[in-house]
Amino acid sequence: MRKFLGAVAAVMLWGCGGQGSAPVSTTDAADGLELAQEAGGLSGRFVQEGAEARFSSREVEPGVYRLEVRQNGMTLTGLLDVANGVSDLDGFAEESGQGTQMLDGDRALLSGLYAALNAQLPAGDAATAEARYLRRAVGLWAEHPTTVELQRTVMGEQGRGYTMLCSYAKCNGSFTGSCGGVYNWYSYAKHDCQHGGFDFTGNQQIAQLGDHTSCSGDEYYLSGSSWVCGEPDHWSRPKVMGICFGRCGGGCGGDTQYTLDATNHDGCVRNGHALASAYCDDQFSSASDDELYAPNCY
Repeated sequence: MRKFLGAVAAVMLWGCGGQGSAPVSTTDAADGLELAQEAGGLSGRFVQEGAEARFSSREVEPGVYRLEVRQNGMTLTGLLDVANGVSDLDGFAEESGQGTQMLDGDRALLSGLYAALNAQLPAGDAATAEARYLRRAVGLWAEHPTTVELQRTVMGEQGRGYTMLCSYAKCNGSFTGSCGGVYNWYSYAKHDCQHGGFDFTGNQQIAQLGDHTSCSGDEYYLSGSSWVCGEPDHWSRPKVMGICFGRCGGGCGGDTQYTLDATNHDGCVRNGHALASAYCDDQFSSASDDELYAPNCY
């Protein structure tokens, strides 16, 4: 890792008002994203089905960004020390000030915000740093499992904290679109779970990384000599492709980071487990620094 802290880096993930609290009602507000950008920062709000998220991101000193997202009775806030690749993640419920968990309703609202930011902000490095790191943090929070502690430190450095797999996301000369029958397989996307460890072949997938076709929001896998739409459940090393396999963030987000840990996380949640499955907690934690700090592949 890079040396710790030129400035204290903290993204404080503050979990939901807890056990099934109702979203804040904003019935007088239309669904959608309102975004205001200015020199050194941006802010706005997002409304989805009566629930509201308010957010801001600002550079508080060179290379250090303070973020805040408030939604569903929780506040997510902190500082990212990008130069040193360090963030301390933490969280609390606004009403009690106590730590809590990220629940399904929280993830749903954050996922909507992430999608809206992806649609409105420029893609990749074309976005300002304040916008880019807000988008990455929101994407990370939107996938945060219920059973992972909200208070933690995330540190990232290429070659140690994360390993880039850009070349594996390219087939037939492109990161997106059809492979034209010419694939560039990555072996293997791995996880561990109740079925076995990383060396169990049922916990491994041979993946074509990148955004190469999709079906009904899912992926394709090779069954015999035919491509089938869906997700094989703990088959022995099936070949899979589609919907940005290996890319940090949910789906095909606004950034284009393809990394080893993100590939393994995909290989867990797309192999018989749900996004918030506790069996994928270790893969999520390992991929957190990738999403925050890994560079874009294109």
